[in-house]
Amino acid sequence: MRYIVFLFIAAFLISCSTESTSPFFEVDSDGSLKLSSPDGDNTITFLLDDGIPYYAVDRGEMAIITNSRLGFELQDMEDLKDGFVIESYNFNQHDETWEQVWGEKQLIRDHHNEMRIHLKEEFGLERDLFIVFRAFDDGIGFRYEFPDQPNLQEFNIVDEFTEFTLTADHKAWWIGAYQWNRYEYLTRTSYVSEIDTVITPLTMRTDEGLYLSFHEAALVDYSTMTLERTDGLTLYSNIQPWHDGVRVRAKTPFVTPWRTLQIAENPGDLITSYLILNLNEPNKIEDTSWIEPAKYVGIWWEMHLDKSTWGSGERHGATTENAKRYIDFAAEHGIPHVLVEGWNIGWDGEWYADGVVFDFTEPYPDFDLHGVAQYALDKGVRLMGHHETSASVEHYESQMHEAYQLYEDLGVRAVKTGYVGHGQEIFWTDEDGNRNYEWHHGQHMVRHHQKVVELAAQHKILLNVHEGVKDTGLRRTWPNLMTREVARGQEYNAWGWGEEGVWDGNGNPPNHVLLLPFTRNLSGPFDYTPGIVDLLFEEYRPEHRVNHTLAKELALYVVIYSPLHMAADLPQNYKERLDAFQFIKDVPTDWYDTKVLHASVGEYVTIVRKDRNSNDWYLGSITDEEAREFSILLDFLDEGVSYTAQIYRDSDDADWVSNPYGFVVEEVDVKAGDEFLIKLAPGGGMAVRFMAVE
Repeated sequence: MRYIVFLFIAAFLISCSTESTSPFFEVDSDGSLKLSSPDGDNTITFLLDDGIPYYAVDRGEMAIITNSRLGFELQDMEDLKDGFVIESYNFNQHDETWEQVWGEKQLIRDHHNEMRIHLKEEFGLERDLFIVFRAFDDGIGFRYEFPDQPNLQEFNIVDEFTEFTLTADHKAWWIGAYQWNRYEYLTRTSYVSEIDTVITPLTMRTDEGLYLSFHEAALVDYSTMTLERTDGLTLYSNIQPWHDGVRVRAKTPFVTPWRTLQIAENPGDLITSYLILNLNEPNKIEDTSWIEPAKYVGIWWEMHLDKSTWGSGERHGATTENAKRYIDFAAEHGIPHVLVEGWNIGWDGEWYADGVVFDFTEPYPDFDLHGVAQYALDKGVRLMGHHETSASVEHYESQMHEAYQLYEDLGVRAVKTGYVGHGQEIFWTDEDGNRNYEWHHGQHMVRHHQKVVELAAQHKILLNVHEGVKDTGLRRTWPNLMTREVARGQEYNAWGWGEEGVWDGNGNPPNHVLLLPFTRNLSGPFDYTPGIVDLLFEEYRPEHRVNHTLAKELALYVVIYSPLHMAADLPQNYKERLDAFQFIKDVPTDWYDTKVLHASVGEYVTIVRKDRNSNDWYLGSITDEEAREFSILLDFLDEGVSYTAQIYRDSDDADWVSNPYGFVVEEVDVKAGDEFLIKLAPGGGMAVRFMAVE
């Protein structure tokens, strides 16, 4: 039974009109305002220079962000960028521990200091603008607030002047923005001086060994932020535009997303930073009893292997007979959901070219939707719904109320949505009949996804969003927003290509999943779809393969967090590898705690997580092309508890190229404080269940 604990430690408010005696807030002689984190390590400085707002960030004695500009360019009215005076300011301290409905950690501490600055134009329209800064021990966040006021009501933002001016040319891990395939690219590595415009999270390492990650939190009714390198080492907030060049359409009162910078002494601390979640609003769903993390199987991988097709015909995958086979398999092995893609009218022909072809309530003749849904319920599992929109959002919105009601009536509890389409293929039709094309990640799509998540919540449906908007922590506010893709996932191993200058082979390189935890996954859960046990595809696509060992595929269930995790391979392949499948069946998708034992970006990582509903711990350790060996202390295990370590590891002769199936399953008794050996083959991994002995 799930238990609930709330710990409200403290919340202090100190109003400041001139100066404060707090050690975390001070006013310098030059009029600048300084805010420090609770541990005193991170400091934000705000100042006005000739009426222009600037901020800076320091870590101890080290300057991280030097004076960087703030403000906005507005359409057809005076900009909000200069001529300001500080009308007032206040300082707040906050310390609270809150519980996630589900997540990688059950109880999260939100401990920060806040500086709220009221700016007012000294002349002209005398408009008001608030800037709110929060300093955490693991980084900083800030956002703009536009209060309701006579001289600023409806307005359009055509540029946001937010800058992040770096103090050195750091090593960076990045993916370029505004590309045709959205965010589905391999991560590149270079110095900041070599990048142009990139997506976030953007991760860096300083020469001093400090790790930085730039992102945003609480993205609601705004456009997503990319970072454009402008002069030297200045990163500029390049927010994605509407078709007419406007970046954001707004009406006061209005707030922007938080601009965030996570700061860590080692890369593992980025993974266990919850700053993004802490900057989001609390849960808005009163009854969350229906929101349950789970695993799923489905009619999906066989289409990527070209064993069957999404479209109708002789090889149609979504038939009643085939769906029932998957349901029988799921019921036998205790897997709660069965995904079926290609069930509805619209998949024939070039569906991805337009998208105004899908019917979200009408199945193909060879798929009995009502019968399959009931068959699943009778077997103790549920059908997982699927809505591919082909980026035709207007068409989808015209049907989605009826479609979600249908799914609720059928007992469907989770839906996978898709928005396949090139970078700027979202369109809508205006009152004159003109088709206007929008970016996948502009304000138009942010608004759309918010409509979908709120509608899904009304129908008690969980969401798994593919090709959508990047995660910014909204899962705290809307916990039915379970997981997303928004990255290059497992399917690229079935048919994908390399990228010049990054990887010259097919599929994803061995280090791809070693980069994700420190880049894409910092934004939130990722539906990577791990668990492939037939690694070489010899029957279907022999020119492609998974570039891992078998043990590494299992370790991904711990390393890559998702509350909805797919057992992605074909049922017949799991039946032939029940030894490996046992770990997939056992591993939870909801955790009490998460720790990173050691990590190096793109090279190796070892993560342990404690099950929320038992005393069991799970370990996932993976490496790139290099073999590695680590000795760790099991000091994360509970004292006084005996454990059986069920180990799924690479064999001594395993190798991702020459022997990817080299695999050993063994057991050993352990306890807290024992020394434990992790030995990883080239391209390999290890998965362990530390099962508490009652």
